[in-house]
Amino acid sequence: MDFGQKVAVLFVLAFVPTLSSVAGGRHWYSVKGLSSPENDNDLVIDLPGQPVVNFRHYAGYVNVNETNGRALFYWFYEAMSHPDEKPLVLWLNGGPGCSSVGYGATQEIGPFLVDTDGRGIIFNNFSWNQEANMLFLESPVGVGFSYSNTSTDYNVIGDGFTANDAYTFLHKWFLEFPSYRTRTFYIAGESYAGKYVPELAEVIYDNNKDPSLYIDLKGILLGNPETNDAEDWRGIVDYAWSHAVISDETHKIIRESCDFKSNDTWSNKTCSQSVDEVFKQYKEIDIYSLYTPVCIADTAAKDDSSMYQVMLKRTSSNMIPRVLGGFDPCLDDYAKAFYNRPDVQKALHVSDGHHLRNWSICNMKLFHNWTDSKPSVLPIYKKLIAAGIRIWVYSGDTDGRVPVLSTRYCIDTLGLPIIKAWTPWYHQKQVSGWFQEYKGLTFATFRGAGHAVPCFKPGSSLAFFSAFLLGESPPSTR
Repeated sequence: MDFGQKVAVLFVLAFVPTLSSVAGGRHWYSVKGLSSPENDNDLVIDLPGQPVVNFRHYAGYVNVNETNGRALFYWFYEAMSHPDEKPLVLWLNGGPGCSSVGYGATQEIGPFLVDTDGRGIIFNNFSWNQEANMLFLESPVGVGFSYSNTSTDYNVIGDGFTANDAYTFLHKWFLEFPSYRTRTFYIAGESYAGKYVPELAEVIYDNNKDPSLYIDLKGILLGNPETNDAEDWRGIVDYAWSHAVISDETHKIIRESCDFKSNDTWSNKTCSQSVDEVFKQYKEIDIYSLYTPVCIADTAAKDDSSMYQVMLKRTSSNMIPRVLGGFDPCLDDYAKAFYNRPDVQKALHVSDGHHLRNWSICNMKLFHNWTDSKPSVLPIYKKLIAAGIRIWVYSGDTDGRVPVLSTRYCIDTLGLPIIKAWTPWYHQKQVSGWFQEYKGLTFATFRGAGHAVPCFKPGSSLAFFSAFLLGESPPSTR
């Protein structure tokens, strides 16, 4: 399609009538009050089982390296109302190796959630695209539908590789969606994205010195984030003990034998065996949600042993991948069933519906081959705070994987002055958690939420997200 033809198409679309269904379940979208579609080739118009909505959404690939054939998959939802006036938010999940589309978009904060039958989707009344234009990215290559045609790429993937490809993705995506090029921009994410998000923010900040590359980054939002390896590990152990997952004896041995700040931590056999005991006990429950049931579906049972071994695997960065999480512990299975449907892949412009891509929620091979992981992103926090970039961090307080204690330990090491002391925050007249404001950073808890907070507390998560975008404190009165 040449430029003139595209203009003609956009002109026609500008006068499409109100939302209606047509044969085959295809939906066309009203554009009343919305800008004209900028990348009509990626417009999703026939997603199977999609609820009727009045906003547009797009999915497809952006090639971030022409030579190697590296392409990242995205799914973008316009805001439900006034998208031209609302900010753009990029959401990243971690792992490393886990899908932002499978987790964030369709289990947590997107407008369409995978249904419990594993065959369809339902509307999310608490979708974050009520407040912002939401962009979900499967990153790096090897995650979800993202891929590289050069096999050696998969052997060099790490934090730096991921941040640079995500940065390239953004600039190329802006070419496809030029009206967002100067839009107020935020990055949000959870778990191992606690490293992805500040690392990408730093790349943006450093490159913003070139006006031609400027991205209007205003802030970052981090949920149950991996932040500083030493303090994260200390928090895991202390949280497990304080929540009666491990014995006094195990806790005492770990405290006496483990120096999590040392590169030789795992060469200490006593320390290593004692930490193994922590995860032996967590194997009996869901480490990501202490007080909800585990998944007993056939696929989960089959994978349980291998996943447990991965959890105990020692690596240079001492990482543990996410395996299961959320209020429904079988959601990962439902997502896998949905994204491997031929009609779904065709609707999302992933395949022709015949030659399918094998989608999985987490790529464990990437985890094993991860080449670099910053032991701490706290120096980046300091850099971003000095630059005036907003940082909000939140913790579901029933998560054992990146527990609230880990995050509190990490923030404490920054030594930031307290602006507003520890106090409850409220949603619908109930205590949602507690928060404290520091100079340059806000920290909040979600009472009764596990690792993927929006799965447990969708209404209060949306309210918290709105406060973040506005730069206002969470509601501190009933």
